Amino acid sequence: MATRSKKRRPAGAGERAAAPVRFLLNGAPHAESGVAPTMTVLDYLRTVRHLTGTKEGCAEGDCGACTILLGRRVDGKLRYDAVNSCLMMVPQLDGAAVVTVEGLAAPDGPLHPVQQAMVETDGTQCGFCTPGFVMAMAAFRLGGEPATDTLIHEALAGNLCRCTGYRPIVDAMKRAAGGPPDRIAAAAPATDKALAALPACETYAQGEQVFLAPRSLLALAEARAAHPAAPLLAGGTDLGLKVSKDREKLPLVISTAFVPELRRIAAGRDVVELGAAVTYSAALATIDAAFPAMAAMMRRLGSRQIRNLGTFGGNLGTASPIGDTLPCLLALEATLTLRSTDGSRTLSVDDFFLGYRKTALRPGEFIEAIRLPRLGPSEIFQVYKLSKRFDQDISAVIGAFRLEIQGGRVKALRAAYGGMAATPKRAGALEAALIGRPWTTEALADVDALLAQDFQPIDDMRATAAYRRRAAANLVRRLQLETAPGGAPARLEAL
Repeated sequence: MATRSKKRRPAGAGERAAAPVRFLLNGAPHAESGVAPTMTVLDYLRTVRHLTGTKEGCAEGDCGACTILLGRRVDGKLRYDAVNSCLMMVPQLDGAAVVTVEGLAAPDGPLHPVQQAMVETDGTQCGFCTPGFVMAMAAFRLGGEPATDTLIHEALAGNLCRCTGYRPIVDAMKRAAGGPPDRIAAAAPATDKALAALPACETYAQGEQVFLAPRSLLALAEARAAHPAAPLLAGGTDLGLKVSKDREKLPLVISTAFVPELRRIAAGRDVVELGAAVTYSAALATIDAAFPAMAAMMRRLGSRQIRNLGTFGGNLGTASPIGDTLPCLLALEATLTLRSTDGSRTLSVDDFFLGYRKTALRPGEFIEAIRLPRLGPSEIFQVYKLSKRFDQDISAVIGAFRLEIQGGRVKALRAAYGGMAATPKRAGALEAALIGRPWTTEALADVDALLAQDFQPIDDMRATAAYRRRAAANLVRRLQLETAPGGAPARLEAL
């Protein structure tokens, strides 16, 4: 009779004994060791902690009904960000302060200012989406931003409502902004002190599942060498869908988010360097100063909840043909630092994408950093994202261009596209043909034919191949109109 071999828990170099995940939940310390590593934070809050104010609407980070506050120490002080709990796994909470809608107001006290403003402006109807809106608004208030229409709409872009038409919610946002500190802000010093006392959980295990959270480059390299096929988790805005939507029970996950070197931002005179685990939100000010067009696009690639979790390294590692930052990296001639237990090596981003979701990473390697050369004094950088919705929608086509004009002619051009091939890809034939030409409308007469040499796009749910071909060519024409002497001012819009 055949016998079953007993499964062994995956193990590897640099791992420590399993420990509980420790965090603060609505101000109270919690140590969790009894749930699966891949349980979503949303499921944990609702089914284990019975905090049912946090809702599931889409389970993919689109609707915002599951929004919570996640507090961590950033640049020497406690910072709270709005995040989608449906995309996070419980071990990602380690060392954080978590606030749900139940924790905004004291049990025996008045409503939180945001909650009170929602009441006063009739900002809720059926109420299903309301907790998520309230949490996004609370994060905005804690951040101290001015309550301009632009910033309010950006802050609320990750929350959907079918009932109110949004106007009363915006009115509530304006009413609640500013004012004296709320109880979350007032408790920040005590919260920060409590978080500092929590020991780190580097290995969390339950049953046959393991979650590794290395705290150094060496520990991450050792874990990666021991488990080269294990998925790397940074923010989880892509990998998180496997557990939130597909309900996969991943046997082993390696987190990159707790390695300090991977969260480093260095803005030098000649280059901007981003650690692979730097989130879009953390990098936004630096990118805005160096590459404003890229920053404008980043404000559209996802909601604030998504940008507070999603990372540059994660976008690279998934190698999606519609990853929004990837054409930018190609056009800007970025280089990557790749690391393993054997050391590090440098690779041009041009050589990183080998095929559909295939990269040049070797077994045991991971992305350590991305280096973006700054623009020269006469260089122009522009990026255009075409999508059905303006905010947080997947691109049908995205084009990124680094251009230099001298004497009315194209001196240099790097043109890269997403959504046009199996990988993000430069338009080599277009680049070669346009260099040396006059930068005029007439000189772009054959742009459609040139791009046809570079790309054979497909039909899918986002766009037809014909649309993609025409749109890609028209982006070059738009670039010319906006950058030629006397051209239209550069803008970034959904078409």
